[in-house]
Amino acid sequence: MRNLSNKEWYEKLERYVGGGSSTGSKKAVLLPEEPAVIQRGKGCRVWDADGKEYIDFRNGLGPVTLGYGYPELNQAIMEQMEYGFVYGHPTGLEAEVAELFSKVVPSAEKVRFLKTGGEACSAAIRLARAYTGKDHIIQIGYNGWLNSLASGARVNPREVSKGAPLGVPQQISDLYHAVRWADEEAIKNLFANYKGQVAAVIIAADYANMEEGKNFYPFLREITRENGALLIYDEIVTGFRIAMGGVQEYFGVLPDLSVFAKGIANGMPLSVFCGRADVMDMLTKGATVSSTYGGEALSLAACKKVIEIYQRENICRYLWDAGGMLWSQVNDLFDKYHIPVKVKGFWPCPTFVPQEDAPDNINSSFFRLAYKHGVSLYNVSYVNFSHKGEDIAETVRRLEGAVSELASVL
Repeated sequence: MRNLSNKEWYEKLERYVGGGSSTGSKKAVLLPEEPAVIQRGKGCRVWDADGKEYIDFRNGLGPVTLGYGYPELNQAIMEQMEYGFVYGHPTGLEAEVAELFSKVVPSAEKVRFLKTGGEACSAAIRLARAYTGKDHIIQIGYNGWLNSLASGARVNPREVSKGAPLGVPQQISDLYHAVRWADEEAIKNLFANYKGQVAAVIIAADYANMEEGKNFYPFLREITRENGALLIYDEIVTGFRIAMGGVQEYFGVLPDLSVFAKGIANGMPLSVFCGRADVMDMLTKGATVSSTYGGEALSLAACKKVIEIYQRENICRYLWDAGGMLWSQVNDLFDKYHIPVKVKGFWPCPTFVPQEDAPDNINSSFFRLAYKHGVSLYNVSYVNFSHKGEDIAETVRRLEGAVSELASVL
């Protein structure tokens, strides 16, 4: 890789890459403190083009749950690479990993592999329409750019569209209905207004208020059954994090279909849509979902090893414990320095929530200073298995520098 500075890489990205990054949320917006590019990662740390080290809690925007360059995973990938990774027929790994997945995800009677979470959500929506013969989709949360079609939909995790999203015909947008988390009344009204026309409700959890799922998920299960609609869980963030089986395991309410991606292969590109066998069997009855790279073996080998490590090391328990250790101390820092922000939600995937009367830019101001002090954060931040006690203690020390500096300018 060419020896360029952060600034030079940023200029090259702006010159040659549409939007400055192939992933919108990865583009640096807090320069010069935020790194324009990351050159390498190891464990829970990353280094930018200028050689600066950061303790990282972005974790590839969520997929890295074990850590960068995790040795066992590297070995599994390299061993598979010796045999090839894309063939003209399925690999045995496809059946093997599907079987493993069906044992750790409560609702997964049959499994199918793709590469990204957004396309897996789109596949689940197609199956729901094929199975029910209905057209309308109720969406809660962000389900990837491919499915951000409703007026008022989340076109990215931080931005809501005004009217139909740009590039989406109104006739298509009208079939999708964006609803806020836990807004039971709005969902009841949609089922009443589109009686007999709703194919599915697809839901991604609200990370700050996930505890409300205790009542919200049973409500969704009941109303979808009453109206002949399917219930789809977007477990892209929650799967292999709050539990291996995600919110369906944690809350004990099973969907008809679910989608997993981030976390299942520690950053290798892999997604899953899975669920009831009778719904998944629509794939052989004309509801086509197919991709050359769907069963690519390197990612499947990674997923197989990830499942083994998760079960052996009880990774989800670790993410809860380490997250609680870190984020509770960060909240203590906010209280100590009177910063109007709280880390809120379940400890494996909480979010930074500005408090009442906080300045509009409070999160970005804090993140900028965190980068300055060598900590990489995001609105939803994550610990991984490589964040050990000493890393957490060092993070708190670095963040106290950021928080105290923020307090001096508020």
